[in-house]
Amino acid sequence: MIVLTDTAAKKVADLRLEEGKPEWGLRIRVVGGGCSGMSYELGWEDSEADNDNVIDQGGVKVYVDKLSASYLEGSEIDYVDNAMLGAGFAIKNPNVKSSCGCGQSHRF
Repeated sequence: MIVLTDTAAKKVADLRLEEGKPEWGLRIRVVGGGCSGMSYELGWEDSEADNDNVIDQGGVKVYVDKLSASYLEGSEIDYVDNAMLGAGFAIKNPNVKSSCGCGQSHRF
């Protein structure tokens, strides 16, 4: 299971309201690429696809295709706002075996 923290759920809800799209959910995918082999892709989705796992946390839907779900099992999605590093969604994934120096690509 993937967990969306309360902070991340609030940020998604706030962003939906800013965009005037209260029906949107958060799409997360694991895609090929990067120097370590795989990276995360986040975006908006307004409905689930046939092969999706749907997680509803804090009134926010998270859509994950079945292939990505196998890589993301046990992960936590948080929203962090750090003065030095900036703000954004952070994924803590226990399945990552290694990552590149920039932290944008992972090997599972």
